[in-house]
Amino acid sequence: ALLAVGGVGGRPNKGLRHFSMKVCEKVESKGTTSYNEVADELVAELKDGTMEDGICYDEKNIRRRVYDAINVLMALDIIAKEKKAIIWRGFPTSRSAAQQAQRLQGEQYALMGELGRKASYLSELVEQQKALKHLLERNSRNPDAAAGGTALHLPSILVQSKPDATVEVQISKDMQDVQFNFFK
Repeated sequence: ALLAVGGVGGRPNKGLRHFSMKVCEKVESKGTTSYNEVADELVAELKDGTMEDGICYDEKNIRRRVYDAINVLMALDIIAKEKKAIIWRGFPTSRSAAQQAQRLQGEQYALMGELGRKASYLSELVEQQKALKHLLERNSRNPDAAAGGTALHLPSILVQSKPDATVEVQISKDMQDVQFNFFK
């Protein structure tokens, strides 16, 4: 049995659904409450020996089921928990469900856009890596070209811009800092 020790006719008590309804009624009637307040009231109601159905309740089980019921109600967005306060939000309506669905679709659209941008950026990085590997292979195959000045010495910087862009390059006197300005 979920809440009880014993039972009538081999049938356990009404379970978490029944208990969730009792917790729901308590929180709804109070508006704002706490776990301990709800648990204490239900323990007082149920612990007085046996209920009308002949089941004897255990305090630890009652408190455990109150905790479970609160988690279920939070998952269903019927109540909200802020620190120790439990706040009644109400049963979801079709309007709020439609608004939530619309909000989630907007979030999904935004995330898909971000995913596309990141995939594009990754593709650019892969292309840059391929170009560098190709350059390194070319330099290693032709060591004489390095003496002629056509080799690219690492570390180096590759800059790519649109064909119609104007690029201004400024190099510090000690050749340690480089600044690029791109103009269209």
